[in-house]
This record gives sequence, structure tokens and C-alpha cells, in this order.
Amino acid sequence: MSDYKVEVKNLDLFYGDFQALKKINFTAEANTVSAFIGPSGCGKSTLLRMLNRMNDLIDNVHFTGEVYVDGQDIFAKNIDVDELRKKVGMVFQKPNPFPKSIFENVAYGLRVNGVTDKHFIEKKVIDSIKKAALWDEVKDKLKKSAMELSGGQQQRLCIARALAVEPALILMDEPASALDPISTGKIEDLIFELKNQYTIIIVTHNMQQAGRVSDYTAFFYLGELVEWNKTKTIFTSPSDIRTQNYITGRFG
Repeated sequence: MSDYKVEVKNLDLFYGDFQALKKINFTAEANTVSAFIGPSGCGKSTLLRMLNRMNDLIDNVHFTGEVYVDGQDIFAKNIDVDELRKKVGMVFQKPNPFPKSIFENVAYGLRVNGVTDKHFIEKKVIDSIKKAALWDEVKDKLKKSAMELSGGQQQRLCIARALAVEPALILMDEPASALDPISTGKIEDLIFELKNQYTIIIVTHNMQQAGRVSDYTAFFYLGELVEWNKTKTIFTSPSDIRTQNYITGRFG
């Protein structure tokens, strides 16, 4: 089980003069799935990228407020960003396997982190592929190129790659938006299984998907976190008219 909870306190974030996030406050409990929903450009992915400090790579970003992962201020001066990113896995919208074998894709993070024990690497790779619900489909082709896999298989391979370095928190930025319905279903089933061991935050434009996979949902609009509650509450009796208008399709 993960004991990683995420706390964001009074977060304001700017790209230059543009304020992308306004006074964000929320807590995502350990071993839950939290969905971020809202129209394009409302700050969902920006906030997700704050949680493993990917915004560090963008010029002219500045922020005030605090972000805690597992009780640690992730912007404290003594934080090792590489260590943080090991604990906070990231899965992107489009599958991004490396042009290597299926095995080496999953082993990559271990090798980068200095692991050299062949038996350990092999065990971790197999365990991670099994956890990503991909083993039965690739067990006989581990030496083949990851580029030969279907889009849905590539996305599960990217999830396996994230799992291999033993994260506690997994961030997913629209992980199924480029996939067909059957592959999407497999990713959703996988998210449901993984929350037993990990804390998961997912950005999605698909409201039905948020309803199916998440315990909590946050609705964002124009950089504000308008509403955060149990998913069932958000979808059946939201407290803000903007949330209601969005989930009933009046805008978005």
C-alpha cells in the first residue's frame, strides 16, 4: 500500500504575467484515485505537472504556496528532484515508449538509477509488466521492439515502466485519450487495480471515465479549483452551478 497523500496549500502559479492557477487547496488521500476535470486550458495538467516538478523545465514559471507529497515540501531546498520523480511516476497522454525492446523499456529506469543486478532487474521487469496487465500479451516477445505494440499495449508498457522504479504516487495525464474503447477499458480496469498499492491522480476530459475510475473529483475552471468532493457527489449533487453546467454539457 502507498501511504503517499498529496496536499496542496494556497497555490498560485504564473506563466510570466498569466495566472494559470489561483489559490488551489486540496488533499488527495493515499490509495485513492482523484480525477481532475474541466475544460481545456483550465489548469488541470499544469497542477499535475507541479506534483513531480515538471514545471521546473519551463521558463518563466513562478508560484507561491506549498505542495506536500508524503508530508514533504517538494519545493524545499534539500529535496532531491530525481528521488522525488522516482516516487512520483508520470504517464502521458500519448504512449511514449523508447525505441528499445519491451524488456529494456521497463528496465530503463532501474538502469538509470544504477541498478546492475541482472536477476533483480529481470524480476522487477516481469513483476511490473504483470502489474500493468500486459504480461499475457508480451511474455513471448520481450526482446522485440516496443514500437511493434498497439497503442493500448504501448500505454500499458509506459505504465509498467513507471511502476518498475517503485513509485508511490502515479500521475496520469489523459492516459486513454488516444486509445480505442477496448484499450481504454483495459487502462481503466488497471487504474482500479493499481489503487490498492498506489495513490493515483488522473487528468481526464472524459466525464464517464472520471465517474468510473475515481473516488474523488476536482472540477477546475479558469485556473480555479471550483469544487472538490467524492466523485458520486460531484456528479449527482454538485454544490456549484459551474460544476453542474460543465457535467451536464452546457459548456466545455
